[in-house]
This record gives sequence, structure tokens and C-alpha cells, in this order.
Amino acid sequence: MLAAAGSRVCLGRLLAEGQLHAPLLRPAARGIAATAASSSSAHNRSPGPISSAEKMYKVPGSYKPSNFDKKILMWTGRFKTEEEIPSRIPPEMLDIARNKARVKACYLMIGLTIIACFAVIASARRTEHHESLTSWNLAKKAKWREEAAVSAEFKTK
Repeated sequence: MLAAAGSRVCLGRLLAEGQLHAPLLRPAARGIAATAASSSSAHNRSPGPISSAEKMYKVPGSYKPSNFDKKILMWTGRFKTEEEIPSRIPPEMLDIARNKARVKACYLMIGLTIIACFAVIASARRTEHHESLTSWNLAKKAKWREEAAVSAEFKTK
């Protein structure tokens, strides 16, 4: 049956033509961990009534967000106010919000670094043309030596 389809087999084409009759199933998990996960999955769900986050996102809300987590959720645009945030949210929602916050923080740091570079360039251009950092430091240290000599003379008198 598949040989008649030619050398290029396309699953979507086979389904559309009705040549593939077996339903597509996900491969079953194997091993001890899979049997333990399937038997304990009913015990991992949070008891109690279904929250609005569970209804909206179809994932059991099993994480209670802290105040900082609520600020991250609002900063990333997931919720507009703190009152909109349900008492329990799915952990995946918080992971996505944290990743967005990391990216926004990185963009903010990149922007501040560029601004700081321009500030350094602008401050360097304000100095005199023949003045270098080395000459400025030598002049400053000479001034300190003079002040130290004057104060030493004043103390000896």
C-alpha cells in the first residue's frame, strides 16, 4: 500500500487519501519511571475547587506566586493588576514570565551600557585637547604634595 504512494511518503497525503487507517497514537512511555509517573499522577493534583487559572489555561494551578512573582507577572504583561492574578498559577506560566523578564532586563542593561558609553565619550570631549588622563593625574598628585608640604610646615610651627 505504501509502495504505491511512491518514493516520497507524506503522512498528511496518506491520511487525506484514506490509505492509512490506523489511528496515530503517541508512543507509550517505557521503564519504571513511566509506571510510577502514571500511577502517581492522580495524587499530584492539587485538591479543592478548580481555580480560574486552571479553567483558563487548562493546567492545574499548583504554584502560589510570591509578591515578587506577581510583580514579574505584571511587568511582563501577563496580568494588568495584582488583583487579576489567581491565588495559584501553573508553574509554566511563571517560567515564561521569568524568561521574558530576563530578556527585558538584558535589553535594559544593553541600553544603559550604550548610554554610559556615549556619556564617557561626551565627557572626554569636554576636556582640553592637550590634556590627557596621565597629565591630569600627575597634576593632581603634585597639588596633593604641595598641600601635604604646606600642612607639614604649618604643623611644625
